Amino acid sequence: MRHTRVDAYENAPRDVVATGNDYAAGYVLPAHAHRRGQLLYASAGVVSVVTDRGSWVVPPRRALWIPPGVPHEVHMSGEVSTRSAYVRPEAADAAGLPAYCQVIEVSVLLHALLLEAVDLPLEYALDGRDGRVMALLLDEIRAMPALPLNTPLPAEPRLRKLCRSVLAAPALEIDIDTMAQRAGMSRRHFTRLFRRETGMSFAAWRQQACLLAALTRLGGGEAVTTVAVDLGYASASAFSAAFRRALGAPPSRYLMLQKRHGRET
Repeated sequence: MRHTRVDAYENAPRDVVATGNDYAAGYVLPAHAHRRGQLLYASAGVVSVVTDRGSWVVPPRRALWIPPGVPHEVHMSGEVSTRSAYVRPEAADAAGLPAYCQVIEVSVLLHALLLEAVDLPLEYALDGRDGRVMALLLDEIRAMPALPLNTPLPAEPRLRKLCRSVLAAPALEIDIDTMAQRAGMSRRHFTRLFRRETGMSFAAWRQQACLLAALTRLGGGEAVTTVAVDLGYASASAFSAAFRRALGAPPSRYLMLQKRHGRET
């Protein structure tokens, strides 16, 4: 796997280039931006990405599309191994990739393409096998379904400040009345403004924040029961049911798949 300097892939004379990196548990990449769009793939471990618009969690076998020029900071939960494809803005537009951050599925084919891409030279032959691999990689990114693994942040300053404090320590016990009081708003005004700013109710947003925090903590090796209790769920089974409804599998199966994938890569 090639580890490439930032300036090398930013300036490479190809529409798509790829690189891989390994990070220690708890490592944080401070806020930064790329001239290219980035597909950030968590091949092992869990990655959390924060921008001015929200927070995204990227479990194993998932990837986050980050458009060109978007400032973002990256947090590693557990030991993390990433594969990233960097796409020129013109190529991203031509491929129809979104102009906003989005978590996507990673198919078996996309996984294999990313593993192959990081070993290709930066100036691969466009008319040979390497060029076809990269073209197919771009096609497969576009074909992947989106996943709701983000917690949006409101633009309104008071709500944004409150939401950032909740994201730092999410819990189901945080109620609407308390949030409204802290924002200096009536309950009715708070609920209407919150939905307008985020596109979801505060209760749904709080649940999402808790589940994504759980993903991060489980990726760091914490026990399901500990995470459930800390987040305010009545029991581990209640937490598992909510986790399964939102993410398609209970925490135990998620952890098993994560370990299995770590061995595969």
